Amino acid sequence: MSAEPRDQTRPAGQPRPAAAEPKHGDSQVEVLLVSGMSGAGRSTAAKVLEDLGWYVVDNLPPGMLRPMVELVGRADGAVPKLAVVVDVRGQKIMAQIKQSLASFWEQGIAFRVLFLDASDEVLVRRFESVRRPHPLQGDGRILDGILAEREQVQAIRSRADHIIDTSDLNVHQLSAAVKEIFGDEETAKLRLLLLSFGFKYGAPVDADHVVDVRFLPNPHWVPELRALTGKDHAVSDYVLGQPGAGTFLDRYVAMLEPVLEGYLREHRSYATIAIGCTGGKHRSVAMAEALAARLSGLQDVRVSVRHRDEGRE
Repeated sequence: MSAEPRDQTRPAGQPRPAAAEPKHGDSQVEVLLVSGMSGAGRSTAAKVLEDLGWYVVDNLPPGMLRPMVELVGRADGAVPKLAVVVDVRGQKIMAQIKQSLASFWEQGIAFRVLFLDASDEVLVRRFESVRRPHPLQGDGRILDGILAEREQVQAIRSRADHIIDTSDLNVHQLSAAVKEIFGDEETAKLRLLLLSFGFKYGAPVDADHVVDVRFLPNPHWVPELRALTGKDHAVSDYVLGQPGAGTFLDRYVAMLEPVLEGYLREHRSYATIAIGCTGGKHRSVAMAEALAARLSGLQDVRVSVRHRDEGRE
C-alpha cells in the first residue's frame, strides 16, 4: 500500500485547514493548485473545474498566487472556490509556490494540490501527434524535455492531494475523473474510488491502496464465463463463491474502517483503492463491485466504482 504524500508546507502531524479564513476578509475561500506534466491534461482539467463553478486562473505567475488569493478573500464570498493552474518548471518558481503555500497554512486558508501525470511514452506520443516540441527539450529529443520537466515538478507532485494518471484516459474520461473528485463536494467529506484493473496492463500509479485478488481462481479458464465480465451475475457468483473470497472482503473492510476514519479526521477528500487481477475483466471487477456494496453505507463517504481495463481483452 502506498502512503499519502505528506504536505511539507504544514507542521508534521497536523491536519489541513478544514475551512479557509483569510485575514483580509470574513469570506471563506477554497484554493486548488492545478499542476502537472506538460501534455498530461492541465487545460482539460481547468475547463472541467470552471464548469463545476470554480473560478479558474490559468498560467498565473507563482509570485502572484498569494496576492490573488488575498484579493479573492476580500470579495465577500463572490469567489468561494479558486483554482490556479501553474507551470512549475524551474527551481525559482518552485520556491515561490512553496512560500505561497506555507503562507496559506499560516493564514488558515484551505488549499489542495491536483497533479496531472502520464507515462513518458504517452507524453512523447502526444507531443508527436500535435507536432510540437516539448518546452524544455531545447536541441534534444522530446524525451529529454520530459525527463527534465519530471525532475523539476517532483517537488510539487510529492505534495499533491490528488494525482490523476491520464496515460490511459481520453478527454472524456479525464473530465469524468476530475468531476468525480471535485463535483458535488457538499454531499460527502470523503470520496472513495474503487478502481479495478489488470496487472498485465500495469498498476495505477495514483492508487492509495493496491489489492491483489489473483489468489482466487480465474474465470477466464471456465469456457462459459470467459466472454463475460465481473459485472455479470454468473462471474460474480463464481468469484465470490470461492474459498476465502468472503473472508477476504470481511477482513479488508474491517481493516479499512480505521483508515477511512483517519482520512476524515485529516480532512482528506479523495482516495483510490485499486483492485487488480490478471486482465482486469473478471475477478477484480467482481470484487470491486462487492467491496463497493459493503462500503456504500459508511457515513460521510461517497463510494464510486470504475473498471479501467474491462473492455481491453
